[in-house]
Amino acid sequence: MKKILFVALTAVALLSCKKEAENVQTLSGLNTKDFVGKVDGKETGLYILKNSPGLEACITNYGGRIVSLLVPDRDGNLKDVALGYGSIADYLAADGNYGALIGRYGNRIKNATFTLDGTEYKLPGNNNGHCLHGGPKGFHNQVWNAEKIDAQTLKLTYLSKDGEEGFPGNLNVTVIYKLTDQNAIDIKYEATTDKPTVVNLTNHSYFNLSGKLNTQILDHYIYINADSFTAVDETLIPVAIAPVDSTPMDLRRPMLINAGISEDYEQIALGKGYDHNWVLNTKGDDSQIAAKVYHDGSGIVMDVYTNEPGIQFYSGNFMANSDKGKHDVRYLHRGALCLETQHYPDSPNQPSFPSTVLRPGEKYFSHCIYMFKTVPSPIN
Repeated sequence: MKKILFVALTAVALLSCKKEAENVQTLSGLNTKDFVGKVDGKETGLYILKNSPGLEACITNYGGRIVSLLVPDRDGNLKDVALGYGSIADYLAADGNYGALIGRYGNRIKNATFTLDGTEYKLPGNNNGHCLHGGPKGFHNQVWNAEKIDAQTLKLTYLSKDGEEGFPGNLNVTVIYKLTDQNAIDIKYEATTDKPTVVNLTNHSYFNLSGKLNTQILDHYIYINADSFTAVDETLIPVAIAPVDSTPMDLRRPMLINAGISEDYEQIALGKGYDHNWVLNTKGDDSQIAAKVYHDGSGIVMDVYTNEPGIQFYSGNFMANSDKGKHDVRYLHRGALCLETQHYPDSPNQPSFPSTVLRPGEKYFSHCIYMFKTVPSPIN
């Protein structure tokens, strides 16, 4: 009888714990219950990571999206620097990539077509006839299997089946998010395939380091460690690798974003601002800074490290003033920036670019670190 009573009480306790876990309010003001649901028959949720210094990152397994990221400003106050929505319903109702994992191929593939080993593959043409970010049902709109390893680490896995969005091969993907004690979001991507395929994974977080997510990022400073970039045509497909010298693409010294965007330069006009891939000088060394962003008002600095050969700097040119995010905050045109570590756009169709081909027996690995710190005065 005592054993039966114990089991019953234990069951009640477990249910109570589950209910409490489903109704937690995060430091950033999110309610975990708003992320509990089902998409395509798979359960969604919100996962909270905290490090020793007290930072918080909230991630949903719907699209592997970073929903919020609290980092300290120069006065020690925690600020949310990542754009996102407050519920799964809001993500489903919107057409965007806030905070998402991107695949099977980040960025654009020309004419939504590529040829591999003599076979032509046709993909969804969801952006001016090109395939953007793996197509409309890319990894950003999939529910990932989630396992919280510890208080600071989340493991996400996904099987992208042969033929999904036109890509060949069953691709097994693992992504590890870690909120380190060095105040960084450390992202590791791994993938294997059973057929030759192309892979280019990245994260599409939208950052505003002011901590005021209803403002523009034109007052941010940007630095990119690159001597050249991939110049694009009017549909943002690369046409050449061009030097940055004597152009607003030269970000080897910190530049105010508004200053670069305001220049009369063809590539800026084609991208409606910055929306280009820079050819990094780091040559795969993820101990070197690839890019840096700074906001003078908050004192927050974000350093970006990667083993990837390129990085896409996007200045929120296609953001509309009508988008409402978390806490009913209105997101503005150019209200955030993205720094997407990657191989170059359209690499499957451009043999001179670093290869994105993955074959059976090989392991894809990509590494990105977004590290946060504060400084008392401008970095330039």
